[in-house]
Amino acid sequence: MNLLSIGGSDPSSGAGIQSDVKVFSEFNAHALTVITAITGQNTTSFGMIEPVSKKILKNQLESVLSDFKIDGIKIGMVYNSEIIKTLYQQLKKLKIPIVVDPVIKSTTGGDLIEKSAMVDFKKYIIPLATVITPNKFEAEILSKTKVNSKNTIEKTAKIIQKMGARNVIITGIEGKNNKIVDFVLEKNIKYLISGDKIVNTNHGSGCNYSAAIIFAISSNKTIQESVKFAKEFTYNSIKNAKKIGNGIMITNIQNQDKINSELSRAINEFIGIKNIYKNIPECQTNFVYSKQKPKSIKDILGISGRIVKAGKEVIVAGNLTYGGSKHVATALLIVNEKFPKICSAINIKYQNSSISKIKKLKLIVSSYDRTNEPNNIKNKGSTIEWGIKNAIKNLQTPPDIIFHKGDFGKEPMIIIFGDTPKSILNKLLKIT
Repeated sequence: MNLLSIGGSDPSSGAGIQSDVKVFSEFNAHALTVITAITGQNTTSFGMIEPVSKKILKNQLESVLSDFKIDGIKIGMVYNSEIIKTLYQQLKKLKIPIVVDPVIKSTTGGDLIEKSAMVDFKKYIIPLATVITPNKFEAEILSKTKVNSKNTIEKTAKIIQKMGARNVIITGIEGKNNKIVDFVLEKNIKYLISGDKIVNTNHGSGCNYSAAIIFAISSNKTIQESVKFAKEFTYNSIKNAKKIGNGIMITNIQNQDKINSELSRAINEFIGIKNIYKNIPECQTNFVYSKQKPKSIKDILGISGRIVKAGKEVIVAGNLTYGGSKHVATALLIVNEKFPKICSAINIKYQNSSISKIKKLKLIVSSYDRTNEPNNIKNKGSTIEWGIKNAIKNLQTPPDIIFHKGDFGKEPMIIIFGDTPKSILNKLLKIT
């Protein structure tokens, strides 16, 4: 995949072109660049801006577009009207997704677009946008409205959409219970994507978000899937931010825990499945994903609490932690010892309807009988290990499903196994 970043050069590598290159590389995409301006800035202050000439800007664009198949474009800093109009003339006929990150000010206070260019930005750049990703401050400036309630968020998004952007995402809205909410206006559909708030000032999160969006869209993900992906990616970049210079921290996108990222995405998808609460057992649910060749449950990522049912609502009660799960992680560990490709598992409620669907599918299914459990095993509290070992001892291929029908005072259970959390979800959707 080839992704093009159009924007300013940031010598601190916290944002701009340098940041986008790091993000695209993290996704194994080839990063192409067109520089609109050179800035002098660091983590403490903003210095000068030197916009490139129309001639070199046009030549950069022509060079890239004539030689490479571009799968997606991100537009960041566009400093003046000359740059804006040149970009429009070169990009207006392209039939590829474009994400516009309307950067107006740097975190350290520098103006990233001339005030006189704002009219042309609205006229020429916003209509190019498959998605535009203003934060609350940027959305207010673009729309000339004040975001202070849910209704005005929607109103603001619609104003920006009428400027020509097909989809509008307003990021960084303060939510309840220490949450940060993104408001999404997808054509005629509106919804909110919520995430945990991290209280720190950082450099680069907006660039990370928009770069992740264009990657996801160019990978044929839906807008909603792309937003969730970008939000999770950006959250981790903020959580892992480093104090490299003397000022604010720079987001860190390299070497993110892919196991954490994949499991987080899967958990978000799981809790979004319609009526999934009906599949949460009384002991609640855990969803786990292991490192390669796990030696103990400490090498297996799980939820420190559980995925719990509250009426018809499903809530993640706890954080993703290595060693966070005991029972489901133990089951996975035993299966992985014999079938190393199996690295993920989830437990769901035992239901006759699910078992009937399982039997109709071409899945590898096994079970064990807890009534046959030896007393010494019960006393040791080693039921899971005993049961799973018995269920797989005669299997030649990895199991998709292992279940038991319970015992006196013991809840029956279904455990789904797979190589990744995504494969777990695919199986789950077939049997629920």
